[in-house]
Amino acid sequence: MHATPAPKTMKLFWELTKRSFKRQLTYRAATLAGLLTNFFFGIIRAGILIALYGTRQDVAGLSLPDAITYAALTQAVIAYLSFFNWTLIMDTIYTGDISSDLLKPMNYFRFWLSQDLGRAIVNLFLRGVIVMVGYAFIFDLTFPNSGWQWLALGISVILSWVLNFSWRFLINLSAFWTPNAQGITRFFFIGMWFFSGFLTPLRYFPNWVVRVSNLTPFPSMINTVAEIYLNVLQGPELVQAVLVQLGWAIAIILAGQLVLRAGVRRLVILGG
Repeated sequence: MHATPAPKTMKLFWELTKRSFKRQLTYRAATLAGLLTNFFFGIIRAGILIALYGTRQDVAGLSLPDAITYAALTQAVIAYLSFFNWTLIMDTIYTGDISSDLLKPMNYFRFWLSQDLGRAIVNLFLRGVIVMVGYAFIFDLTFPNSGWQWLALGISVILSWVLNFSWRFLINLSAFWTPNAQGITRFFFIGMWFFSGFLTPLRYFPNWVVRVSNLTPFPSMINTVAEIYLNVLQGPELVQAVLVQLGWAIAIILAGQLVLRAGVRRLVILGG
């Protein structure tokens, strides 16, 4: 990895983002199929919630419209956050392509971050926003109740992606130490689904489960975003939640850099 002047680095970063954006736009059939799948399973989840709520006004502080909105949000961000198994970096380690990637005039983390950004932007709008609009036509949804809430939501959505990508980057680096890291990544992805609130709002769980979840970065990926959207988090609690997202993002990025350095040293020692 060679040092490059900051202006050139940023130009390269946005060029890679733009290329990734355009490349993602070419996958029209896959995008449409993913959109329909997310919408379909979201409808099923909404139906289950309607049956479970019955005549109850709220459960754990969430009304039925809140719960349906939560389900819609989690379906909307699946592609944006690449919430299923993602092994692109791992694959380059096993094929040896990482050697050429490390020689590029750009920090390895930013090289992958730029490409994931292009992918994420496309999926946020072509799948995320469209899913939410579709749900709004069918169900009575909850929306942020102020301009400040919308602004905080925007910041939180960006931080959730940065944190999520940094986590995916980190666990993919486990491939430096094992000939097949698929099991490791699957284990952590399953943990992410559960502790992030992706499967069900964390508020539905016992307090001890919530406390354990809060010891991980996962709630900051989805639960925080959803609770800001639903106006559950406001004022000082909202600011604290966003700062926690930022803190986790910084911590995971730094951890990724340390693990990457150790992995590259191992690669060199082994003659890679």
